[in-house]
Amino acid sequence: MQQGLDIRQLLRLLATMGVMAILPSMAFGHTASAEHFMLATVHPIATDAGVEVFRAGGNAVDAAVTAALTLGVVDAGNSGIGGGCLILIRTPGGKFTAIDGRETAPAKAHRDMFLHDGKPNPMASQTGPLASGVPGALAAYKLALERCGTIKLSRALEPGRKAAADGFEINAAYAAAIKSVENHLAEFPGSQAVFFHADGKPLAAGDRMVQPDLARTYAQVAEHGTDWFYRGEFAKQVGDWMATHGGLLTAEDFAAYEAKLREPLRTTYRGYQIVGFPPPSSGGIHVAQVLNILENFDLRAIEKKDQLAATHITAEAFKLAFADRAFWLGDADFVRVPRGLIDKKYAGELAAKIDPRRVTEVPSHGTPPNFAQDVFERHTTHIAAADAAGNWVAITATINTTFGSKVIVPGTGIMLNDEMDDFSIFPGMPNAFGLVGAEANSVGPGKRPLSSMSPTIVLDAKDQPVLTVGAAGGPRIITQTLLAIIRTLDYQQPIAEAVAGHRFHHQWRPNCVMYEKGMDDKIVEGLRTLGHNVEQIEAVGRTQAIAVEAGKLVGVADPRAGGKASGD
Repeated sequence: MQQGLDIRQLLRLLATMGVMAILPSMAFGHTASAEHFMLATVHPIATDAGVEVFRAGGNAVDAAVTAALTLGVVDAGNSGIGGGCLILIRTPGGKFTAIDGRETAPAKAHRDMFLHDGKPNPMASQTGPLASGVPGALAAYKLALERCGTIKLSRALEPGRKAAADGFEINAAYAAAIKSVENHLAEFPGSQAVFFHADGKPLAAGDRMVQPDLARTYAQVAEHGTDWFYRGEFAKQVGDWMATHGGLLTAEDFAAYEAKLREPLRTTYRGYQIVGFPPPSSGGIHVAQVLNILENFDLRAIEKKDQLAATHITAEAFKLAFADRAFWLGDADFVRVPRGLIDKKYAGELAAKIDPRRVTEVPSHGTPPNFAQDVFERHTTHIAAADAAGNWVAITATINTTFGSKVIVPGTGIMLNDEMDDFSIFPGMPNAFGLVGAEANSVGPGKRPLSSMSPTIVLDAKDQPVLTVGAAGGPRIITQTLLAIIRTLDYQQPIAEAVAGHRFHHQWRPNCVMYEKGMDDKIVEGLRTLGHNVEQIEAVGRTQAIAVEAGKLVGVADPRAGGKASGD
């Protein structure tokens, strides 16, 4: 082997040799390569469940949905059927399907519901009975299987049911998540019964978690279908509990819910097609918008010469997009979201505002062309799956913050979401992720809160998929997804390196670059010199991805999370 290869050169050499699967998992997460199918999730039990479906003859949609439903059991702090999801599917014929399983606000919800004596009360939108919207994940998974899968929902539910009934050993990360919100979990008897020992101590790493109520719920849905959840016993249980605890959700809200088919958002970047999700996702729009801005710079040449300059320009593009997000974005079924946000000419105008030598102040949003006329039609986890037949899947699922609303209605085992916090509960009031919003994302009955979920599939010039990627981490989902795309397409990094590399994030407000611990000190100090406020954080989020490298499907589970990629 050559002398003096840096790690980036080594990774590229290994990729061309088709031996990415042997890279050490400690450095690059769980990385695997395969010819026939690939799946990457944040938890080995979920990955194994999906791989079993693959090996029994299922396709990538079957495997991804099975994995997502299993994650709702073994990673319930981040996702589950008490929350929502966005699903993006590319089938062998090249057709795309986008399924919106985002939660909806109760029919009794109103724009002032989180005000107390005229002042916003963010705690009410994050914890307790007012925090939850109608869960949409289960309806979306059913629709995905019916349109693009080959197995029944009951089969997809079985690994999760078994994990809930038999139990599993919780790891240190899960135990830490419980510990971080134990006081709130302890407020609700249904949650206390699941996450605490009889002596009142929270479950710790190495403890076995058995969830009989959740196993029963999965079994009931498997036997009776989603009507049991949306129009039967579960909906009535939740509605009755809410009525006696000051919540607004009703059984009628559940009965009215439907997962929606959306038109995927398509743009281009340096000869590639970028396929993402439209509103109520802000992710698809702003992934496209940032790429449009960056297309005005020769990032590859800049990064080779000056990594600081490339980082600065990218952070400035993030900032400009998030300023637009705060003002323009909301549920396109209720508000007018301008298509001009992804206009190439508008992106060029924004790019012209970026000074490579210093920070540019962005006091407010921009004004995209035809903003009044040309509009879109009216904590989290990500699953990436692909198969040799040409099915490619990106599912991002969430209950929002860690353990959502912290409420499990007794007897159900289901952790309910706190997605009402993703609305703008008061103009200029930051949510749990520090995001501010405007009237477009105000609370309204039946409305879907704005999401940062960014399931994305990239096609080459021959319309063939080369990358599926998405992430968890609130608004940092958008920038994680972008960094994976930029590093893969512009910097030509192998997907393992693209996912493992240190990340940074800018969301306009607060006005600072957040960067991961371990990022090059010279870059950090350089950002300060250019005028950026900087803040170190432990991790920006968690990304799962699959790419085509040397003719193989290469899957990567983020090394920050201890997940697993696997295939044959």
